[in-house]
Amino acid sequence: MGDSSRDFLLEIGVEEMPARFLDPALAELKELAAAALKEHRLAFKNMTACGSPRRIALLVEGVAVSQEPLEMEVKGPAVKVAYKDGVPTRAAEGFAASQGVKVPDLVQKPVGHVDYVFAVRREAGRPAMEVLPAIVPGLITGLHFPKPMRWRDLEFRFARPIRWIVSLFGKDIVEFEFAGLKAGRTTYGHRFLSKEPLELGEPAQYIGTMRKNHVMVDVKERRDEIWRQVCRLASSVGGFVEEDEDLLNEVNNLVEYPTALMGEFSPDYLKLPKEVLVTPMREHQRYFPVVDAEGSLLAKFIAVKNGAADHLDIVRAGNEKVLRARLADANFFYQEDIKSPLAGKVPELKKIVFQESLGTVYDKTVRVGEIAAYLAEELGAGDEDKETAQRASILAKADLVTNMVYEFPELQGYMGREYAVRSGESDAVAEAIFEHYLPRFAGDRLPDTLPGKILSISDKIDTIVGCFAIGIQPTGSQDPYALRRQALGISNIILETGAALSLKKLIETAYSCYEGKVLLVLSMNEVIEEVTEFFKQRIKGILDDRGFSYDTVDAVLTTGYDNLYDVLLRANALAEFRQEPDFADLLTAFIRANNLSKNADTLHVEPELLEDFSEKSLYKLLSEVEARAKAYLDQQDYRGLLGAIATLQAPLDKFFTSVMVMVDDEKVRDNRLAMLANLAALVKQVADLSKIVVTA
Repeated sequence: MGDSSRDFLLEIGVEEMPARFLDPALAELKELAAAALKEHRLAFKNMTACGSPRRIALLVEGVAVSQEPLEMEVKGPAVKVAYKDGVPTRAAEGFAASQGVKVPDLVQKPVGHVDYVFAVRREAGRPAMEVLPAIVPGLITGLHFPKPMRWRDLEFRFARPIRWIVSLFGKDIVEFEFAGLKAGRTTYGHRFLSKEPLELGEPAQYIGTMRKNHVMVDVKERRDEIWRQVCRLASSVGGFVEEDEDLLNEVNNLVEYPTALMGEFSPDYLKLPKEVLVTPMREHQRYFPVVDAEGSLLAKFIAVKNGAADHLDIVRAGNEKVLRARLADANFFYQEDIKSPLAGKVPELKKIVFQESLGTVYDKTVRVGEIAAYLAEELGAGDEDKETAQRASILAKADLVTNMVYEFPELQGYMGREYAVRSGESDAVAEAIFEHYLPRFAGDRLPDTLPGKILSISDKIDTIVGCFAIGIQPTGSQDPYALRRQALGISNIILETGAALSLKKLIETAYSCYEGKVLLVLSMNEVIEEVTEFFKQRIKGILDDRGFSYDTVDAVLTTGYDNLYDVLLRANALAEFRQEPDFADLLTAFIRANNLSKNADTLHVEPELLEDFSEKSLYKLLSEVEARAKAYLDQQDYRGLLGAIATLQAPLDKFFTSVMVMVDDEKVRDNRLAMLANLAALVKQVADLSKIVVTA
């Protein structure tokens, strides 16, 4: 660090905040700081966001000690007004005086076709120590949290009450007051292992000082240390811990100084299904389950203590006691649930409201069964798969009334599958019950079996159509019924499995299952229009995520998206075709043909009205491509169709060179327009190339 730059540190000390608040806050702080420093012309070399449950910190290395000079050009009068016969006029003199510059320093520059005079104002950069006090409070107020708090009589809200603020630029304090606190150099280590205040000399000491005082403030360092300790403990008993990014990140944001410890529970509980044991450990206690080489659970768990290795026996005993109670409850619920078959629980679904305007969960299972029957036919399911889907549709929601799912909602689907097998249902039915919930979140697995896919789509489209039909649509960030996630789930299932489904018919089927049974606000046509547009946005997002350019996506969606898998095939074909060297020439020719074809009143071409050799040749070749097009379309070979259309480029160019389309003879003109309209219509069976952006 030279004299021209210093490091900057901001630490916001708070009461312990929820784990889920930390990562977004650190990302937002970096974004805000980078933008603020750029706006205020303060250069820097590197920026790191650090944090723990009790602190949100920003360490910026190599911040310039002063702003970069500012140079501004202010436009003045036109040159012809500012000068007369080369002599400055009063207009030039007045403009120069108003800008604090001399007339000889005015510069001339063209704006369009007119020359103007400009005053160039240069402003020296202010010292960073003068600028930072105005920047830093905005970084704190700019942070957003899901559920911010107020404390004392302050109007300001934050994740949790702020207890101290460190703000250092090199060895100097960046002074300001915020929320009744003065920024300084005093920080605090671990709440129990380092009770005395700590005085920081400069930002470079921060991470090391914190580490000495039992706070690993570097998020990655702390995370890696947790994982190292967890893996070492698991290995010590011949097991390992399956990777679980969400759990690891949550535990990481719950501690400042991690110490992992291993606990045990009674091997008798291993008789329970794996999910019954893992869920209390993971979701409720934030423990890491330990498995053997085959993935079977061992009667071990790993917890992470926020502190040093002192008194581990007492901490271990406490954790074991808590888990023992949880597992005892789970065992009791499980034993109670298996006393009656899963099918016997279905009538209880009549007591659970799915949505107040859409009936009970039992009503939903009936509708899902009707939609599943339609889908089974559409997807060509065999008799066995049809029977599996119908049986699973009846039982799919039955685990919602079990003791286990009531206590541990995360187990819905898992317990349905388990209890189905225990009740004597086939493995196929049990798996379909579980798979109908898939995918449950972004990146989750999709159903593998055909009955599972059928039920998953049926369940999700029933919810989407029902909500839209009664006027419940996602708005902004509000989506209480997770309709976006469910539409994405349907879309991904269709795309990954190549299901040839009509979106419109699927919506019609789902809507008809509601008709006459509940009061609907929107008509079927209104729902079809709104839901298809809703799916259009989802498929657009999916294609964007897969790397398709925005204009390729627009081009294929403009020509239709009733069959989502077909959209993907057309996007792939167009993206590949755009790499061809002759694509730009074909695009230019198509756009000209497409623009002219908008004047066409008919698609019927009269061969006897073709006069020039070029138009006769184009018509002959176009007819040949049209004759072959059906085979390409039937096979969804859109790349092949585009290749065939590309053979028309040369005769199309020749046509435009040889004849004038918009001639006075109405019949000849309309005939030529009809031929161009047929060519445009042929291309649009793949994509509307007019949406493609031509780049140099």
